Amino acid sequence: MAQMKYYYELTISSSPHVHSPVTTRTIMRDVIIALLPALLGGVIFFGSRVLIVTTVSVASCVFFEWAYCKLTKRNSKTYDLSAVVTGFLLSYVCPPTIDYWMIVLGALFAIGLVKMLFGGIGRNVVNPALAGRAFMFSWPVAMSTWVKVGFDNAVTIQDNTASVLAVDGATAATPLAAMHQGLLPDVSLLDMFLGNVGGCIGETSVLLLLIGFAYLLWRKVITLRIPVAYIGTVAVLTFLFPMGQPRLLWMAYQLCGGGLMLGAIFMATDYVTSPVTAKGQIVYGIGCGLLTVLIRYFGGYNEGVSYAILIMNFTVVLLDRIGRPTKYGASAKRKEAAK
Repeated sequence: MAQMKYYYELTISSSPHVHSPVTTRTIMRDVIIALLPALLGGVIFFGSRVLIVTTVSVASCVFFEWAYCKLTKRNSKTYDLSAVVTGFLLSYVCPPTIDYWMIVLGALFAIGLVKMLFGGIGRNVVNPALAGRAFMFSWPVAMSTWVKVGFDNAVTIQDNTASVLAVDGATAATPLAAMHQGLLPDVSLLDMFLGNVGGCIGETSVLLLLIGFAYLLWRKVITLRIPVAYIGTVAVLTFLFPMGQPRLLWMAYQLCGGGLMLGAIFMATDYVTSPVTAKGQIVYGIGCGLLTVLIRYFGGYNEGVSYAILIMNFTVVLLDRIGRPTKYGASAKRKEAAK
């Protein structure tokens, strides 16, 4: 009787073997919870269509990840909720008037090309949601037409034309469009802090985003390093270079305007596309802040958050070398050489 051989696949890793209740699913679940206040704000300010846009985005991201795994005969990991988070974030960086087919194509690009084609979660080079948004600027008019619904009557704003907001017969530049021209927006700082301004679905309310930020800090999902370095850099640069406006007021408007808070809290802190070392994270945040201000001041587009983060994503491999700890037991000479 022929001898039968059995082979077992074992996963071997170095000690210590410590079990942790923290998994990808629990982390993503916490991120989703932290994003819910901004979703509520989007519904309040822009109407119930926000829910449909977000649902289409989430469903599309989950479907495309599942379909890719089926086509490539890989185990589907949609249960880890990472595709759900991408769907939320993709909808949050789009206008509430975006056509549904556009956000479906954005989800296909974000999941199919940016995430899964590179190997899935943990292997993508750039943030999928931001890459999807950049792809969707193939339709610039749709991606730069805003609707303001909230404390005032609903009106339409189009940044790439007149850039005006009509309320009860009055006109005023949209916040970022006005600041791009070196002007203070004709919108109160309180409205910008609360979110009663035109913009993308999940970016307008600083207050609600800060609530989500506090939750993530409490759950220890993220640290202060990247958000503080990012926002702090924007604060310092806009204070030093106020474009002829009162320094503190100009800085406050810049911090509350656009997608800075959404980007600094939820995009730049993405585990996969941000550095793992403490020093690298600080440099990364500073770089994001510097690029954001440069694009806002000198770029052809009013906002710089998305492109600043995408550019800095490509530097992560180099930034991870900053502050890298030396191996335990290394000699002083080797420690010095490793620096």
